[in-house]
Amino acid sequence: MPESAAVPRPPGPSLLARLGLGRPELVAWALYDWANSVFMTIILLVYPIYFTKVAGANLAPVVATARIAFATAISMTLIAVLSPILGAMADHAGIKKKMLAVFLGFGALATAALYFVGRGDWLLGATLFVIGNIGVTGTIVFYESLLPHIASQDEVDRVSMAGYAAGYLGGGLLLIVALVAIQKPDLFRIPDAATAMRLSFVATAVWWVVFSIPLFRRVPEPPRAPREAGDDRPLLAAAFTRLGQTLRDLRHYRHAFLFLIAFLLYNDGVNTIIRMASPYGTEIGIPEGSLIAAFVMVQLVGIPFAFLFGAIAGRIGAKRAVFLSLAMYLVIAVWGYFMKTAFQFFVLAFLVGMVQGGAQGLSRSLFSTLIPRHRSSEFFAFFSVFEKFAGIFGPAIFGVMAMATGSSRNAILSLIVFFVVGGALLAFVDVEAGQRAAREAEAAVGGG
Repeated sequence: MPESAAVPRPPGPSLLARLGLGRPELVAWALYDWANSVFMTIILLVYPIYFTKVAGANLAPVVATARIAFATAISMTLIAVLSPILGAMADHAGIKKKMLAVFLGFGALATAALYFVGRGDWLLGATLFVIGNIGVTGTIVFYESLLPHIASQDEVDRVSMAGYAAGYLGGGLLLIVALVAIQKPDLFRIPDAATAMRLSFVATAVWWVVFSIPLFRRVPEPPRAPREAGDDRPLLAAAFTRLGQTLRDLRHYRHAFLFLIAFLLYNDGVNTIIRMASPYGTEIGIPEGSLIAAFVMVQLVGIPFAFLFGAIAGRIGAKRAVFLSLAMYLVIAVWGYFMKTAFQFFVLAFLVGMVQGGAQGLSRSLFSTLIPRHRSSEFFAFFSVFEKFAGIFGPAIFGVMAMATGSSRNAILSLIVFFVVGGALLAFVDVEAGQRAAREAEAAVGGG
């Protein structure tokens, strides 16, 4: 045998494994972020421009902004009320994926139907927007509740952030195509920019459905908890019983509950910036081309920073990484108050792209470690309730302030309160104690 015989090295981890997606079910789960994020980019960012300029063409700009804000608040209120009941039903019957499919179905149909909203059809446009918004936010309840079933406690931060990165990439790709089509409709043989916008709504629905297929094929439906298997009560009655039990049990998961309160407050500021950036920018006179280009920047910047925040969380913990993102949002709120030009809007977009995924993706993964896995849908339903109520107060403030003062600048500055108070409450969350309580509850019923 030669003295320097080469010793074969074992193959290193694949690129997907290094990104936190080393198994097929993790890839399929993350792809749903890729699928639904086009709703967040096209419908929550491009559609408000269309609503203000076309559907609400007969309204004053500030009134159109207020009405899309109120439509957002209505949809968030409805899904917030329904989420706990639906989550309890999904856990009791073991139908998380079926419930996701139902909301996906009517949400995608409403999204495609936005194509038929014409000039002055603000009521039809607002109604379909409400239905689509309920659809997409409803699916996210069940989608997020699958995370603790497929990823270990050591994996959840990286998997969650990989999902956000996939969402940024998917949403950004379709947004780029929409931007080109809107700015240069003749390249696609489209008659005008308004028609290009309408076609982007149909493309959003198709994209959302097609890229959801891997989740239904690869992610297993979590089994019912052992104590639920022999329960043959009517589903709705069992759901209300479970819901009441969950409300009583929250005292045993006080750190999860305290986290929800903190999340409600700071995520109110995050959601308001996301949802109202487009109508606010339109109101202060930012050209629509600049608006859409800035939203593309958010998606592209968000991809590397999502992975970066996942790595940061691995070193300092998810809680401290969330604090970093909240500190940047204080800067963003002040910047937004003084913003006047397209260049300043691009700076704001870059800053939002840096921290948006960190604030929301790490909140999702942190919460998943504070709850028992066999009750993930109902607990994530409460997560959704707090998340959706965070989508109610901010837009409602925008609507009220816009109508009362004729400008939304004061509402932008008021977001500082949400970040400061939410961050202060987060400081009192004992993550290790919360995780111990969740694992003890799993052990009591034979695992998750």
